[in-house]
Amino acid sequence: MEVIDGQWYMNGLDWEDDGCIHSSSELLSVIDKVGFLPLFSNSVPGFSVEEMTCPSYWWCGDEDVDPWEWRGVLARTGKVAYGKFFGNKAGFISKKWFPYFVNFRRSGYDFDALYDEGKAGYREKLLMDLFVPSGVDMWDVKVSALPALGLSPELYTHEMKEKAGFGKGGEKNFEGVLSKLQMQTYLVVKDFKPRQNKKGIEYGWAVAIMTPPEYLWGYKHVTGRYKESPEESLFAIEKQIRKHFECDEKTLRKFLK
Repeated sequence: MEVIDGQWYMNGLDWEDDGCIHSSSELLSVIDKVGFLPLFSNSVPGFSVEEMTCPSYWWCGDEDVDPWEWRGVLARTGKVAYGKFFGNKAGFISKKWFPYFVNFRRSGYDFDALYDEGKAGYREKLLMDLFVPSGVDMWDVKVSALPALGLSPELYTHEMKEKAGFGKGGEKNFEGVLSKLQMQTYLVVKDFKPRQNKKGIEYGWAVAIMTPPEYLWGYKHVTGRYKESPEESLFAIEKQIRKHFECDEKTLRKFLK
């Protein structure tokens, strides 16, 4: 998106253009091919869902043609991860390529190790403790067994904010901390659903539901590139982008980091 004379404009293609993506299934095929794709335009020309879709259909509310609605559609498939992975902005990463981002962004640290080394703050820990409390080897526990342990495999963002003590009179910068944990690949968006009142009736806009990626794909898969250096994983990501888009190394590295 860009601002012209104070107005926001979407970049994109005409619906009849041969390169235009028309459905969530077509988008999934592109993500599988490229490996990862930001939602909106950025410093790498052409490297976004925005630039591959028709601007007229964004935010129309029709799940069949609205790229904004495809976020939830694809997140629910379990075939891609969705979250703020690109400069604190949203995008998709395929299941195949997610371990490369995990190794590059985490530098081989599971969250508990990151915190123990003093490389994560207490506010990040407040949120991660909702899913992975200290002293529990979560990756040996089946997701179905989590409720019996008093743990949540997934939570609405507003639930996380409340349970972790953020908000009025509490901890600050919830959105910033949540974005950081997504950038570091410790949390991803599993779905978007409206809130529910006490009677179980849905209301309002759809809200993101968060989960650790290990609960989607298993610890072994998510950490599958830990055996290589973070720089090797970064190089593989850069090489993959250059297969499909033109960008100089300096711009690309700045964008990814």
